[in-house]
Amino acid sequence: MVRDLKFALRQLAKSPGFALTAIVTLALGIGANAVVFSILNAVVLHPVKVPHADALYMVQRFQFPSQSYPDYIDLRDRNRSFSYLVTMNIEGPVGVDYGGNPTTAWPYLASGNYFDALETQPFLGRFFHASDEKGPDSAPYVVLSYAFWNSYFHADRNVLGKPILINRHPFTIIGIAPPGFRGTELFFAPAFWAPIVNVKTITGHELLKYRGDHSAFVIGRLRPGVTPAQATDDINAIAASLAKAYPSEDDGLKFSLARPGLIGDMLGGPARAFMGGLMLLAGLILLAACANLGSLFAARAADRAKEVALRLALGSRRSLILRQLMTEAILISLVGGLIGVVGGIIILHALSAWQPIPAVPINIPVNPDFRTYVVALVLSLLSGLFCGLMPVRQVLRADPWQIIRTGSFGVAGLRRITLRDILLVVQIAICALLVTSSLVAVRGLARSLHSNFGFQPNNVLLVECDLQMAGYTEDRQPQMQQRMMDAAAALPGVASVGYTSQIPLDLGGGDSYVYTDATTDYRPTNFAADAALLAGRDLTPDDNDKAPKVALVNRQFAIKVFGSVEKAIGGHFKYWGGSRAQVVGVVENGRYRSLTEDQQPAMFFSFQQIHSSGTWLIVRTAGDPAQLEPALRNTLHSLDSGLPLSLRTWTGELNTALFAPRVATFALGVLGMLGAMLAITGVFGMASYVVSKRLRELGIRVALGASRRQVLRTSLGRSMRLLAIGSLAGIVLGVLGSSVLSHIVYQATSRDPVVLVGVCLTMLLLGLVASWLPARRALAVDPMILLREE
Repeated sequence: MVRDLKFALRQLAKSPGFALTAIVTLALGIGANAVVFSILNAVVLHPVKVPHADALYMVQRFQFPSQSYPDYIDLRDRNRSFSYLVTMNIEGPVGVDYGGNPTTAWPYLASGNYFDALETQPFLGRFFHASDEKGPDSAPYVVLSYAFWNSYFHADRNVLGKPILINRHPFTIIGIAPPGFRGTELFFAPAFWAPIVNVKTITGHELLKYRGDHSAFVIGRLRPGVTPAQATDDINAIAASLAKAYPSEDDGLKFSLARPGLIGDMLGGPARAFMGGLMLLAGLILLAACANLGSLFAARAADRAKEVALRLALGSRRSLILRQLMTEAILISLVGGLIGVVGGIIILHALSAWQPIPAVPINIPVNPDFRTYVVALVLSLLSGLFCGLMPVRQVLRADPWQIIRTGSFGVAGLRRITLRDILLVVQIAICALLVTSSLVAVRGLARSLHSNFGFQPNNVLLVECDLQMAGYTEDRQPQMQQRMMDAAAALPGVASVGYTSQIPLDLGGGDSYVYTDATTDYRPTNFAADAALLAGRDLTPDDNDKAPKVALVNRQFAIKVFGSVEKAIGGHFKYWGGSRAQVVGVVENGRYRSLTEDQQPAMFFSFQQIHSSGTWLIVRTAGDPAQLEPALRNTLHSLDSGLPLSLRTWTGELNTALFAPRVATFALGVLGMLGAMLAITGVFGMASYVVSKRLRELGIRVALGASRRQVLRTSLGRSMRLLAIGSLAGIVLGVLGSSVLSHIVYQATSRDPVVLVGVCLTMLLLGLVASWLPARRALAVDPMILLREE
């Protein structure tokens, strides 16, 4: 084996072009698989990094991840399937001040048994527990994340027991979470944890009271021996009891279980489907690379026919020759795998540090672990075995005397279908599939940038402010919000100003039952701006605390609940535990939580009747909204210099909604480029091999008067036919498989004529690029020189 290794190194050194091409090809294929597998491992296989995470399940309500706190209490106290049932709520940002150094941070508000259920130990100090909770606002404690402790507190161990102000309310720091611990949701990295019983103090929301307020997550740890199906039956028996006891809030209530880490099935379903598809595409990339290299190894074996014949004639065993070829293949695959893994690690570290939305602590921790290295090693060895086995048939059937006479294993293969042909068709089909997927994603992303969201984000400057952080009590918040709107409207260049507590397509949002005398249904609630009014009237300043509660609803709400837009006007519905509102207007449908969601009913209330400290001013301008930012900031600070303001354009804020489709488009685009590179090298290799083996024939044809077109058809016709067959197969597979993208990329469809034409033109261009040099060589044939050499 040592001699085989030395000989392999000498052979590869004699063919540096072949060695470099093979190593780079495998590095691309194995590196792509290492990166995708690491993301799959982190996002789908192990999204929650806590002990015994396989026993954790999220409790979903009608396939939605959020619950009400009173329902959680009933589930916690009455279930027999979970050893722990915890709840938590993502809040933020909140104002944090320690030692006169104010900042904002995003926390988790969690039940007292949260850390016990996750079986996690603190890095310093202690965690809060269920015994600390004695009722609302009874546990003013904070546990800092390790990252926030390092960045804001400079890793000062003396912070334990010290007071910290959260939205100007004092809390005590009691512990530091261990490094790497970020809770139960993969993408969100909280700055600290506080007991959920303090939610009113921190946010001003009455989360603990209302059974109709569904904004908290519930996660349970199954008891040993209990299956998910048994647990589902258990909690649904409780759900039936709750539906009878609280028909106005829990009518028809039904629970289901989902894996935590990706907000249940809300992100988990699309993420698992997309990552499964991406892993499949990455595997196809490697298969295409192996097919490419298999063809190259077979061609290289054919070029080494005389060497093989001489070794056989001198008494060498065929098994030794095959072992030598296998050694070369595995050596190339291991070097390519090593380079691919190193490049993958660099990409993964950059991806782990990437924070796509600067204002929100969202990132993807996908640092590779031992599983990534094992997968890369296995793929390298399998790739080497695949490539090394390609020339086996040639060697086993080789006749040394025939080879010495003809100089090759035989040229009959040029006239019939060979394994190299099949491998090239497979490789081109994979490339066409990848190109189709990437163009589908690009077209979907382009549509999402110019689609009708139900609101107009252009020429709008958003002002985000939480009045609770500025010390405003609930009764003072509407007056301040009105003053802010009036001040902004008085500025030159401002066309209109509106207020909303939650902008569409942003993080957050709640939902509630709404019902009439004849209808009960589950409805998301949201807030929008500049939606087209279809019927009735808009909300006015007269819709205040002294007037009857009124609401706008969208077209979907009107049809679902009242039967039509016309019947909705003047109709009444109840929500959030029995509050009654009259519909005064119907607006056009919009997109509220994600671009790919099914059309959702929505309702919109007057800020003077339903108070919220969350404040978004929607300032529509006549020109560039960015130019208005300094004047608007100064004007609002003149009202109160302590207002925590964040100003940005609405088109920029849509980065949150476009995050998933952009990631999908980028990932598929990279895989598409890798597939295109492999297709070029595959077609180039096949065309070059055919031309090199048929140079004598081409010279004779030219000597007999063949035209340039006939020479090209003879030399490149085979490669072009294989390109057409493979492209057609890949396009068909792309049309069938691109439906997965519709869950992530808005209006993604592979049946778009632009996509189909784009794929055809791309594959044609790849074929022309790959065959250009072989075509030049074929056209430059000089029959006199060739025949004299022969």
